[in-house]
Amino acid sequence: MNNIQIRELLAADALPIRRIYADIIQKPASEDFNRIIENHARREEDICVVAELEDNVVGFMISYILTMGFGISKSAWIATLGVDPKYMGQGIGELMAKEIFSRYKSLGIQSVYTSVRWNSTDLLSFFKTLGFDRSNFINLRKALE
Repeated sequence: MNNIQIRELLAADALPIRRIYADIIQKPASEDFNRIIENHARREEDICVVAELEDNVVGFMISYILTMGFGISKSAWIATLGVDPKYMGQGIGELMAKEIFSRYKSLGIQSVYTSVRWNSTDLLSFFKTLGFDRSNFINLRKALE
């Protein structure tokens, strides 16, 4: 995959990212999906990237900085990522992750976090290969009725 280019997320990337996301989850993305992606593209403090192959977006990684995170120092969080299923397993996710790790390190950030469902063995394996391990956090949820 020598032709893969990693670049900053642009608002115009919302449509191809929506397509990739829908292909991954195998159902249409929510109505506000484009707006969320466009908002991340406009936030200068977020580090969000896309992977391009021959001018086509084939992957994305959305991350952000959290400055006041329940007693931890300033940290980065990977909110979501995706690679077009036709290109999965070719190192594109790793290229995007290494790019954001490098950028966060240059900003003095020492920790990057993410959340993954326990039954998402493919994602757990992916993050494990990047050096992620369990953190001191427990995800909590409250269903709003």
